[in-house]
Amino acid sequence: MKKPPASPYPESAFNIPCETQVAIKDWPTAPNDNQPDKADCLAELEKAVEKISDLQQLFYADGRFSLLLIFQGMDAAGKDSIVRQVMKATDPGGCHAHYFKKPSEEELSHDFLWRCQDKLPRKGHINVFNRSYYEEVLIVKVHPELLAPQGIREASECLWAQRYESIRQFEQHLFNNGTLVLKFWLNLSKDEQKERFLKRLEHPHKHWKFALADVQERAHWDAYEQAYATMLEETSRPWAPWYAIPADKKYFAKYAIAHIIIETLESLSLRYPEVDPALKKRFAEIRQALLDD
Repeated sequence: MKKPPASPYPESAFNIPCETQVAIKDWPTAPNDNQPDKADCLAELEKAVEKISDLQQLFYADGRFSLLLIFQGMDAAGKDSIVRQVMKATDPGGCHAHYFKKPSEEELSHDFLWRCQDKLPRKGHINVFNRSYYEEVLIVKVHPELLAPQGIREASECLWAQRYESIRQFEQHLFNNGTLVLKFWLNLSKDEQKERFLKRLEHPHKHWKFALADVQERAHWDAYEQAYATMLEETSRPWAPWYAIPADKKYFAKYAIAHIIIETLESLSLRYPEVDPALKKRFAEIRQALLDD
């Protein structure tokens, strides 16, 4: 079992520092003037998508590591389109996306990490979590009444501390056993979310995306920001860092995420397996036999 290098994750302006206090307002929701413009981002994104495809094939062939990509963000933050665009050129045999909606009765009867565990990537595979076990310290923290179906009578600071600790230990266990965990917080502004909701109402082909509950959740925006801040403080660690991605411009979010994925994969010194020397000696003979067939 191969453990990843000590620091396989790229240093980035979007890194949430480990064990430091997080103020949501300090993290921008849009790219600054020093970042590439839309045209450059889109051009570079196309190249990055192809690069990810090439690296994923090498990652699969190398077979020493696994990669888990986690996407969290408020409703309309762009999780679906980012996953669809950034990973579109990967081989579905080695890259799998999982979408975690409202938990089932069976899932609620287990511990809060259980439903994600059998969706973890195998060696050589990349798995994507669109939402994840982090919902249990986000929406459940904002709506503690959701604890009752889990058999928990009331919320407490001790409960949340235990969940953060469980997540930290779980992710360190994954890392120690060869699974890299890249976590992306899509930092969307409240104004931009409103604009995206309005577009869903205005365009018939987007009506299916509209959910009244999503709009109602805007009343809890401040509570969600506090839940996100604490989550980032408690769970951004060297073995599983969080990246705060400005999400108001989807083209920039895709560009930034793609490059973080590429830098992570490139840090692993991936290589194709060595061919058995005895078989390799026969390649010329086998090639000629095929030509003569």
